[in-house]
Amino acid sequence: MEEFEKAVKLSEGKIIIAGAGKSGIAAAGLLCRDSDKIILYDGNAELDKESLIRKLPEGFKGEIILGELPDEAINSAELLIISPGIPTDLEFVKKLKAKGATVWGEAELGYRYSKGRLAAITGTNGKTTTTALLGEIVKTQYESVFVVGNIGIPYTCMADKTTDESVTVAEMSSFQLESVEAFHPQVSMILNITPDHLNRHHTMENYALAKANIMKNQTPDETCVLNYEDGRLRELAKLSRARIVWFSSARELEEGMFIRDGSIICRENGDETVICSINDMNIIGRHNHENAMAAIAGALALGVSLDNIRKALRSFVAVEHRIEYTATKNGVKYYNDSKGTNPDASIQAVKAMSVKTILIGGGYDKGSEYDEWINSFEGKIKYLVLMGQTAEKIAETARRLGFCDIVFVNSMEEAVKFSYEHAQPGEAVLLSPCCASWGMFKNYEERGRIFKELVKGLPD
Repeated sequence: MEEFEKAVKLSEGKIIIAGAGKSGIAAAGLLCRDSDKIILYDGNAELDKESLIRKLPEGFKGEIILGELPDEAINSAELLIISPGIPTDLEFVKKLKAKGATVWGEAELGYRYSKGRLAAITGTNGKTTTTALLGEIVKTQYESVFVVGNIGIPYTCMADKTTDESVTVAEMSSFQLESVEAFHPQVSMILNITPDHLNRHHTMENYALAKANIMKNQTPDETCVLNYEDGRLRELAKLSRARIVWFSSARELEEGMFIRDGSIICRENGDETVICSINDMNIIGRHNHENAMAAIAGALALGVSLDNIRKALRSFVAVEHRIEYTATKNGVKYYNDSKGTNPDASIQAVKAMSVKTILIGGGYDKGSEYDEWINSFEGKIKYLVLMGQTAEKIAETARRLGFCDIVFVNSMEEAVKFSYEHAQPGEAVLLSPCCASWGMFKNYEERGRIFKELVKGLPD
């Protein structure tokens, strides 16, 4: 393993921060204390410069460039900080790499400015719930805890607030991990790897290796938590130098976390400890039991006591937009799973439903296939209500597999109205789109909030 110097040493060259969203603004706020040679760049020429300036701290003395990045800026730059949503194979990124500029993601920058211990979580699905749960568990024992990353709070927002006594819990996406260098968690987790973001990573191998970057700098006395039921992770484990802690929702393990008779068990060196009953928790579904086991393993590695772990498990509620109970109208329960942006996530949401369900899906096309999602319906789905770019593609797959109760709508308002009119008391309505939100909504959060507002406005 190559050793890296964590400290940030800024040179005389300019720093380009690519992306003027939350991550880019936070990175600019952190760096402007140490440099007045910052270029905040965004390829969207329609953005309002004055609005961006208002979001930046008063001490910002750099410049803002929108639209095309001129060669003069590229030639003068020695460091590029790239926001997660910007592909690393864009032409301006290639030019900067070719001239020898250092390229870091916003999360790498945050890590280099931070202090204390770090637990980092990734995976195709479940990482937000696991990050939030681990954060709540750790807060029961330590005073200085920061929950950051893909969960919605840029690492760079909190990095300079950390101390040597802090514990940072970071949700990391594959986009963030593909540009890490010194990033070094004491506890890492990969929950699962299923097809997603192939329009960005192109192959499953590239996607899996980006996820594996989370553990590349770990040492043998540190911990990597992995899902034993994921064959790809059993292979990736061979790349890790850290102590592997496995968890499984399907079998008892000789060492690790598993479920027996409805209880989560930790087996270590032949000794067993009953952590809690799955019925003691407020999160439902097998996938959430896996998330809980991963969080427990991470908390134990961070030195959290069993009493504090149990206390947090009993009080934790589902994160927003992840199989989130919204309301009951006319005896019908409505659930918001807007964060179900790929087939595997939406399969877990469907499996968590125990009654006849009207399912709302569709959105931006990330190159996914929908056969497994449709096959997971197993007589449970009453209607499939589709919208967005992928509606026809999903419908074709459904019809081919024998599911024909399909309705097309043009908006979330239409989807909720149809569901309200056709769901019977004792049934459920589930928003779990299986697709990204782009094209119809700014992000999955906006999509979920609109769904919840519409549902709460329904007559009862």
